[in-house]
Amino acid sequence: MLSENYIKELLDNNQQWVKEQLELDPEVFIRAAKGQEPKVLWLGCSDSRVPPNEVTGTTQGDFFVHRNIANLVSYTDFNFLSVLKYAVEYLKVEHVIVCGHYECGGVKAAMGEGSYGILDNWLLQIRDTMHFHDDELDAMAEHERFDRLVELNVVEQISHLGNTNIVRQAWANKQSLQLHGWVYNIGTGYIKTLLSGIDSVDLLKLHCKYEKK
Repeated sequence: MLSENYIKELLDNNQQWVKEQLELDPEVFIRAAKGQEPKVLWLGCSDSRVPPNEVTGTTQGDFFVHRNIANLVSYTDFNFLSVLKYAVEYLKVEHVIVCGHYECGGVKAAMGEGSYGILDNWLLQIRDTMHFHDDELDAMAEHERFDRLVELNVVEQISHLGNTNIVRQAWANKQSLQLHGWVYNIGTGYIKTLLSGIDSVDLLKLHCKYEKK
C-alpha cells in the first residue's frame, strides 16, 4: 500500500517539474493551453514500463494517446473507436502507431490456460491470433514463441485498424494517414519496426493476413 508520503512526493515532483519547464520555456504551458495539433495517435499497452513520450524522446502535445491491455484494437471498444475517430477526423493525425512490447503480460496470459475473470474475454482476440499461427508458433521454443506472438499481435491490430470504417473513410477521402506497427524491447530500450507506412487497402492486404493460406 502506498504511503501518504509517496503521494506527497508525487505532488512535490510536479511542482519541481513545472519549475524546470518554465525555466526552459516560460510560455510552454501558455501554448499548451491554446490547443493541440499532434501528428500521431499512439495505441500502446497500459504497461507502466512503456511511456510513449519517454521511449520516443518526444514531449507533451506530440502524441494523442490511447492505452489498454496488450494494445488491442477491438471493434466493440467504443472508448478506443471514439479516440480513433477524434484523432483521425478532427485532429487530422497523419500517423497511427500500434506499439506492443516484449514481456507483455497480456500476451503471456493469453498463451496460458489460466482464468483471469473478465480479462479472459479481452484476451480472446490474442488467443485467436495464436491459434491462427499455430504452425509457425508450435515450431518455436517457448520464449521465442512468446516474442513472436507479441509481434503477430501488433500486425493483427494493424489489420483491425485498417478495417475500421474510420480509417477506410480517411483513405477514401485521400487523407494522409499511415499505419505503423512497432514493438518496444523493455530489456534494451530499442523499438523494432514491423510495419511502416500502410496507407491504403492494397498495402494492408499485402502485409496483413486475411485468410489462412
